[in-house]
Amino acid sequence: MTSRLLQRSLGSPDYDGIRQALRDDTSTPVISVRGLEVRVAVLPLFTHDGRQAVRVSSTQPLTHTLVNVDSAAGSDVTLLVPEVDAPRELTLECRDDAGLVGSAQITVTPQRKWSVFVVHHSHLDIGYTDPQGTVLRHHLDYLDAGLRLAEETSSWPDDAKFRWSVESSMPALKWLDARPPEMVESFAAWAREGVIEVTALPFQLHTEACSTEELHRQLRFTSQLRDRYGFATTSAMHTDVPGAVVGLVDALSAHGVRYLAAAHNWAGRSVPYLHGGDKLTRPFRWQAPSGNEVIVWFTDTPHGMAYMEGNTVGLTDSYELADDLLPRYLSALATRGYPYGPGTFGWQGPDAPKEPYELDVLHLRVQGAHADNAGPSIVPASIARRWNEQWAYPRLRSAANKDFFEHVEERYLDRLAVHEGDWTDWWADGLGSGARPLGYVRRAQSALRVAETLHTLAGEDATEQIDAAYDKVALFNEHTWGAANPWEDAEEAGDSGGLQWTRKSSGAYQAQDDASDLLHAATRRFAAALTGVGGERGTGGALAAFAVFNPGTRARADVVRAFLPRDVVGVDVPIALVDARTGQTLPHHEELVDPVDWPTRPIGRHVHAVVQAVPGYGYARLDVVPGETQAPEPVELSLDGVIENEFYRVAYDVREGYVSSIFDKRAGRELVNGEAAAGFGQYVYDQYATAPHFNHMSGHVGADDRTLLGDRAIGRNAVVTKVQRTAVGERLVVELQAKGVDWLRTTIELHNGVPRVDLTYQLAKQGTPSKEAVFLAFPFAAGQATAWELTGGVGGPDVPRVPGSAEYMLPIRHWIAFEDPELTIAWATLEAPLVQLGTIHMPYAPFPPTLDQEDGTVYSWALNNIWDTNFPAQQQGETTFRYAVTSQTGIGGRRLGAAAASGLTEPFVGALVGDGPAATETYVSVDHPDVLVTSLGRSGDERVVRLQSLAAEPVEVTVTLPGLRSARGPGVAEEPVDESVKVRLPACGVAVVWGTCA
Repeated sequence: MTSRLLQRSLGSPDYDGIRQALRDDTSTPVISVRGLEVRVAVLPLFTHDGRQAVRVSSTQPLTHTLVNVDSAAGSDVTLLVPEVDAPRELTLECRDDAGLVGSAQITVTPQRKWSVFVVHHSHLDIGYTDPQGTVLRHHLDYLDAGLRLAEETSSWPDDAKFRWSVESSMPALKWLDARPPEMVESFAAWAREGVIEVTALPFQLHTEACSTEELHRQLRFTSQLRDRYGFATTSAMHTDVPGAVVGLVDALSAHGVRYLAAAHNWAGRSVPYLHGGDKLTRPFRWQAPSGNEVIVWFTDTPHGMAYMEGNTVGLTDSYELADDLLPRYLSALATRGYPYGPGTFGWQGPDAPKEPYELDVLHLRVQGAHADNAGPSIVPASIARRWNEQWAYPRLRSAANKDFFEHVEERYLDRLAVHEGDWTDWWADGLGSGARPLGYVRRAQSALRVAETLHTLAGEDATEQIDAAYDKVALFNEHTWGAANPWEDAEEAGDSGGLQWTRKSSGAYQAQDDASDLLHAATRRFAAALTGVGGERGTGGALAAFAVFNPGTRARADVVRAFLPRDVVGVDVPIALVDARTGQTLPHHEELVDPVDWPTRPIGRHVHAVVQAVPGYGYARLDVVPGETQAPEPVELSLDGVIENEFYRVAYDVREGYVSSIFDKRAGRELVNGEAAAGFGQYVYDQYATAPHFNHMSGHVGADDRTLLGDRAIGRNAVVTKVQRTAVGERLVVELQAKGVDWLRTTIELHNGVPRVDLTYQLAKQGTPSKEAVFLAFPFAAGQATAWELTGGVGGPDVPRVPGSAEYMLPIRHWIAFEDPELTIAWATLEAPLVQLGTIHMPYAPFPPTLDQEDGTVYSWALNNIWDTNFPAQQQGETTFRYAVTSQTGIGGRRLGAAAASGLTEPFVGALVGDGPAATETYVSVDHPDVLVTSLGRSGDERVVRLQSLAAEPVEVTVTLPGLRSARGPGVAEEPVDESVKVRLPACGVAVVWGTCA
């Protein structure tokens, strides 16, 4: 009684309730007398002798007769009639011991003859159900069991043999390294035979958190498996996470992966069916702008069964339950938009119109138990064996993931719809729940590209270390961010939230440390390789020199921050910096590391200077020469809140607590929308009237208006604490008070000769389980955003997206651009990828706006804790967010966006060199303004140049690499000429060139 009370009161998801809903929705009441009800379902069940099934259920045992056809007694019976090719009317009579209870006319209709591919796998949550290490060890045990089950069923009929799809390859790779040779060979043999399939993704990723290079590197093992063990990886499984970046298509295609099985989990908080999801047919062909495509299957219910589809219809329980439910499920797919109605899963939502599923073939996932991280079971294969003995159709095949796709590709490819663009992830908002470690990871992504490049230029092959660091970065971007109940702190199971988040976040910090270590080492090796090579001392007898390396693709002016140790040049020795290319002395600023203040750090001075026109993927040498006087001290300016350089004048409104003006001097135009609802750079703190510490609470909450917006506050009591002019520019620092933080600091910098505004926000976040969000507002005097950077692509209001993608937020890489005929404006972010354009939405479905739309406003969604499971329940500590703004006439938004981001993600590196190298050198260049060099690497004796195009159409680019003798790669158009080679890149695509250099 108590359990029924709770179920009826709370509406919690329950298999019995879901299954009964399916029974009710797929049967028709035909007799109702004296409290007795009889229901009939015509189902797609066919015997081997050519009859089809009619299921009859009654609330008490009766004898059910289809007159002149078939009869059976019981509460749930299957009556068989000759197969029909047109509707046929029959009479059903139901009797008890007293005689006829009632009769009804029923219509037997033609039914589809289904082929059902039952794909047995385990959904890998690295954590969630147990601490991470425990989970991974269990998955290795599952592969042991898989081998035993494969051997046990090897003599069974082919359709019934146990088959296992390794949903995430990481456990398989670990297993192959941890088992004796005879077991490894057995595994490889089963994989070559197709009984075991290792799919392509190492684990289930928030792909929007990945960089493009990271995404490609995570698939590198596919060739290793082919070369070492002799089996190919042609399919991938994307599980739980409801969405993926467009760059995933190119990454999969580049590694020979043609198929993607997605099992999206809506968890009650995602509403794709309200955003075009009803137009997303399955399977479909997902196409990137490059023209690459994968065939996609996705599990589809209005509120998300995801990878539990097969479990729900009994395929992991018993033949009897599957025999009851599977035909009903197939009937529902064939006759209604979704097999389950709204409310079935405990959360409510509107019924969504959708055409019934049109094919007669189905991909149906099943796990060994009703849980994440469930192991293999012989039950699904046993059911398939018995089923196929009993029924001709539907035909069940115990299948590997790729088996379904090969079947579809062979028979239906031309019938499949083609959808393009980003499949924006509905769960991306969870990234804001770990803002500090996420910021560390995003910095690591940038540092790793530079570290590999500098190692390469120094003649070192750091591929193995770089790959290992990328693996740590990707592991943080894995979709499991905590326990089932993250607010608990037990030692095992789903309450081990404290342990799981400690390991998860420490992985991010370790990844950033590894990236910093690699960059630190690469800078020293690069400097050592340059020392004494082909140069001359600067005039006046240099004391030292810096090679200022620009890791961006385009030549640019920017500030370099380099350290000059005391043991190289004494801190009391006045110095000057001379550009070795021109002989000009550069103004510089020094920050002394005083041994009294910092006895635990290297002693010397940090030297800051703006260096003009440093070539992309090249350096300019700065000579450190004796100076006449010490570098000037900073000049304290008026605290009126105004700073400027030759490009911009920035004014801060202390009373209101935001930037009131950014005036572009070149364009003669104000960049800030002074009439917007929020001020520029304003801190906005939202609190929600929802309770914490309830598992999947957000799935049970609807927000059709602003009722659940409990409070909205802004930063107040601003005080300008510092306005300084140094030799390299001007800086303004403001301290504010605000809800949710102990303190909030805004720093705005303008550097002489650099057309960019740099903004840094540091806040000491207070930990609280109360539901909250922090936004930083950036209202531009501009129209609608015209382009934004995605992982592996570029989005925009006119760029296609997969129907059903999340629309209220954008998880971007780094930049957003606004274009009009007079001026292009670009905004960039380093640590915070989540944005909302034009308004702030409620964080609960269906995500209504809380402000009137203002097209030119970017709201950076810096952090939140709105999730109540899987993601951390609260966050605290000092956290930094960095942004940049630039503007220019006569340039496209994609190019300016990349330039704005470059100052954040590709800062100049100052390498201290000894004997002066050449005054300048360029190591690689490209001649197309929309093509970027993302990094340089090594592969044996070859140099690897990685390219990415921002262009919306295919382009041909000339890549110049000093000493280039030969080149290869998919896009290489011809043999090198004059150290240059032409390379074709698809629209928004990537290319890799392997070059042999003298």
